[in-house]
Amino acid sequence: MKLPIRLSVLDLSPVPSGSTAADALRNTLDLAKLADELGYTRYWLAEHHNTELVAISAPEVMIGHVAGVTKRIRVGSGGVMLPNHAPLKVAETFRTLEALHPNRVDLGIGRAPGTDYLTALALRRSRAALATDDFPEQLNELLAFFSGDFSGDHPFQRVMAIPEGVRTPDIWLLGSSDFSARLAGELGLGFAFAHHINPAPALAALRLYQEQFRPSPRFAAPQSLLAASVVCAETDEQANVLARSADLTLLRFTQGKFRTQLPSVSEATNYPYTSDEEEVVQMNRERLFVGSPATVREQIFSLAEQAGVTEIMVTTMTHDHKERRRSYTLLAKAFALAPG
Repeated sequence: MKLPIRLSVLDLSPVPSGSTAADALRNTLDLAKLADELGYTRYWLAEHHNTELVAISAPEVMIGHVAGVTKRIRVGSGGVMLPNHAPLKVAETFRTLEALHPNRVDLGIGRAPGTDYLTALALRRSRAALATDDFPEQLNELLAFFSGDFSGDHPFQRVMAIPEGVRTPDIWLLGSSDFSARLAGELGLGFAFAHHINPAPALAALRLYQEQFRPSPRFAAPQSLLAASVVCAETDEQANVLARSADLTLLRFTQGKFRTQLPSVSEATNYPYTSDEEEVVQMNRERLFVGSPATVREQIFSLAEQAGVTEIMVTTMTHDHKERRRSYTLLAKAFALAPG
C-alpha cells in the first residue's frame, strides 16, 4: 500500500513570451489561490535576478501578498539566497511575515546567488564577498538572531531582531548536492532537495540528511521534501506537447541564455534544433515528469518511495497560464488532495 503523498508548489513565476513580468506576478497570485483551494500544503517562491524568464527577485514581498490572498496554505521562500542578504535583515523580514501570518510562514534558504557573476557582484557589492564561502557562518548568525542565543562576547549579542515576541518561522535549507543536506541535518533544520535542477544526487543527499539529522528546537525529527518539475495534461500526448516550452527553456539555460522569456509551444516546436541540441533536450527530459495524471502519479510515487519522502514540491512551466492551472488541478485530483 502506497503512503499518502502531500503536494506543494514551487512557483518560479514564469514570464511567457508576449506577456509582461507584471502579468506573471498576477498569475502567481491567481495560482496561489487555486493551490490553496485544491489542498496543496505549501506555496514557495524563488529568488532570481537579471533574467526575463521569471519575475520574482524579492520572494519576501510576494510571500506577504500570497499569504494575503490565501487562507490556510503555508507560504514561504524557495528560497532566499542568504549570501545576497544580511542575516539580520532576513530575520527581521521573516519575523514580520510571521507576525502578520502566524504559523503559516516557511523560510527556505539557499546558498547559490540565483543569478550570474556580475549581478551577484552588484548584489553583494564586493569581489571579496563573492570569493568568500562563509555560508555556514551566515546561517549560524541568522539562527542566533532568531533565538537571541549569541555568545556573551559576540559583537552582535546586543542586537535585537524585531519585532520581538514572534514565533520563528520553520527554517529549511535548499540544496542540489550533499553540502546542504549534511548542514541541515547537523543543525536540525528541514531539507528540500532540488531534483528539478540536479536529479542525480537526490537520493544520496536525502539519505545523508536522514543519517546526519540531530533533533533541535526547530524540528524534533527530520523534515524533508523533494522539488520536481512536472507538466500534467489529460493525456500523455498533450502533456508532451506542452512540455516543449520547458524543453527549449532548459536548452537555453545550458547555453547560458537567461535573458529570454518562456517560449510558446509553437516557438519551441519551430525552433531549428541541431542534432547536438536534440540530445541535450532528451537528457533534460530525465529531470521532467511529463504525462497524464495516471502517468505522473506513478512517476511521483516511485520517486517519493525511493527518496523516502512524503512531500513533493511541484514546479510547472507552461506558456499558457490556463494550462499551468490545469496541470496543478489534475495533480490534485490524481493524489486525492483534500480541498481547502
